[in-house]
Amino acid sequence: MPAGSPAGAAGPAAPAELRDLLIEMNDLKRVRSAGRAGSIAERLFAQGWSALTGGTPAEEVAIDVTATALAATRLCDLDAAFLSAVGLPDAAASEVLVAGFDAVTDRLDDELRTRLRDRLRRHPERRFGPLPGFVTALAQQPRAGVTRPGRARLLLEPPENHAEHCLVVAVYGVVLSPFYRADPATVFLAAMAHHFHNAAMPDAGFTGEMLLGGHLAPMMVRTTQWALEELDVNLRATVERARAVLPDDATAEGRAFHAADGIDRVLQIAQHLRAASLTMETVLDEMELVHAGPVKQFHDRVLTDMRIP
Repeated sequence: MPAGSPAGAAGPAAPAELRDLLIEMNDLKRVRSAGRAGSIAERLFAQGWSALTGGTPAEEVAIDVTATALAATRLCDLDAAFLSAVGLPDAAASEVLVAGFDAVTDRLDDELRTRLRDRLRRHPERRFGPLPGFVTALAQQPRAGVTRPGRARLLLEPPENHAEHCLVVAVYGVVLSPFYRADPATVFLAAMAHHFHNAAMPDAGFTGEMLLGGHLAPMMVRTTQWALEELDVNLRATVERARAVLPDDATAEGRAFHAADGIDRVLQIAQHLRAASLTMETVLDEMELVHAGPVKQFHDRVLTDMRIP
């Protein structure tokens, strides 16, 4: 994968070969399972913060969460915990997770891909700490939708929440980091913390920000500080250092973060448009909804005689 260009320089601003992977990963915000509260993205957001408060270094958390997210892109909630619960030995469970990971990562940077795959083959012990209050608050805080000053809001249901957005931006940032030659841990942590203010502050989008005018900046500082104060002094300092890349694209980490953030915001809306334009030909022919098996011929006859679709 060629490295990205500095801000304002000639050359590609993002790695086009990762487009399909990022589109598919975006659905982690919408996959849910019985007995598990919230989407996969929402749960990984909480898992990441619990690992951080438990003392796991940010670099290890970034690799753990990203590897898990990539495997879940195809396997959904057929994760390590489930595979163990149904009796698969560790080695067999790892092979399943790696197969899911390999199915979507053929265009990933080779060095990063190896590191992430190795994480799925190992089962490092992790200490998990208490969840800060902002984790639950962000999971309960809906995103604003599409807003523009002077225009009515475009709100597409169901809305994502801020925990889901932060998590997907964080794993996108890790996946994109080799292209920008960015430190993946810094990008990951900055993304996980970039909406701290929305734990307390309802999201009225760009429109609300403009209407707040000069009140916006001090309000964001105050509400961000409330979230930071929930972290112990060492983790707080680490998070503050990572958040320093957020204001602009002057650093490699800033470029990786802002690429991830912009891509996620647009793909969130794109998935609504894809669903609205889906055709039965795609469902039946390309996706083989009625798929091969011992009763496929019978199913086909039933659908034909019923004139379905």
